[in-house]
Amino acid sequence: MASQKERSTPALQRRSDVRDAPGYGELLADLKSRIQAAQVRAAAAVNREIVGLYWQIGRAITERQARDGWGARVVERLAADLRGEFPQMRGLSRTNLLYMRAFADAYPEEGIVQQLVGQIPWGHNTVLLDKLKSDEERLWYARKALEHGWSRNVLVHQIESGLYGRQGKALTNFDRTLPAVQSELAAALLKDPYHFDFLQLGPAVEERDLEKALVAHVRDFLLELGVGFALVGSQYRLEVGGQDYRLDLLFFHIHLGCYVVVELKVGAFQPEYAGKMSFYLSAVDEQLRGEGHQPSIGLILCKERNRVVVEYALRGMSQPIGVAEYRVTDELPHRLRGSLPTVEELEKELSRAEAR
Repeated sequence: MASQKERSTPALQRRSDVRDAPGYGELLADLKSRIQAAQVRAAAAVNREIVGLYWQIGRAITERQARDGWGARVVERLAADLRGEFPQMRGLSRTNLLYMRAFADAYPEEGIVQQLVGQIPWGHNTVLLDKLKSDEERLWYARKALEHGWSRNVLVHQIESGLYGRQGKALTNFDRTLPAVQSELAAALLKDPYHFDFLQLGPAVEERDLEKALVAHVRDFLLELGVGFALVGSQYRLEVGGQDYRLDLLFFHIHLGCYVVVELKVGAFQPEYAGKMSFYLSAVDEQLRGEGHQPSIGLILCKERNRVVVEYALRGMSQPIGVAEYRVTDELPHRLRGSLPTVEELEKELSRAEAR
């Protein structure tokens, strides 16, 4: 009688042979892609239904309260009764019902819900309700979250960093040096100021230290730069006229289809920085720019900048250059203060240890 191992060997061999069959790997990859896409569509459809239902519940509560003068206790009773009727359904707490009412009040037109805020998860919508009072800002962040696939934590970070007020605020000469369509897109992608809160650097930091810290925290850095930036290298070497030059940071922007040179300056903007950046951009366009690529763009990040000085410096430049400030944290976050010993406390502890 054949052993279990002997009986299973032909089946295993047959499966191995099938995997090696012409086109099998391609078919498997195609079917996996189709299944994953269907799962995403199904999840999105479920989310739309849930958010739409929550809006309808919120609107019904608002209408009843306006017509019949309901108070907060009625909402509490309603939450308890609904949970009793649908014990397996989550999201029917008093707090969530109040969110639904606020949601319906914030978006009185159902079309906005179906076309925009209904496309993002309910948790994202509660963040928008909690943290923002302006309808314009809520819709702006909702569009960005949908466009870039932000998680809830990323959405919170972007709101707390004031992205709405910083986006597109860098000083540039793009309107004179780039085609209209690319100029508008490129200008909208740059911010001012950039927030590097994830860095803990003292006031005496040097440019190389700043660059190393940003590369070490590249994930956070890319998040602050925005979607589409791909890091090509730091201290990227270019040879011009037999001499070596180093770019602080070199990126390629997928949506713009161009290289982006980033230079870091720990002090105030100086006019000569624009001339040096123009030189770098000429070299990158000559040596790296490929067929179909758009003109390379430069971004000079400074600790501070004077608007008039920047405008004068960029006025005669033929290369597209932007200038923005950055902010770093040079002290412990507020939530950590008090949880770590002071210098004086450490000195006392060291003195006690030596005395022992």
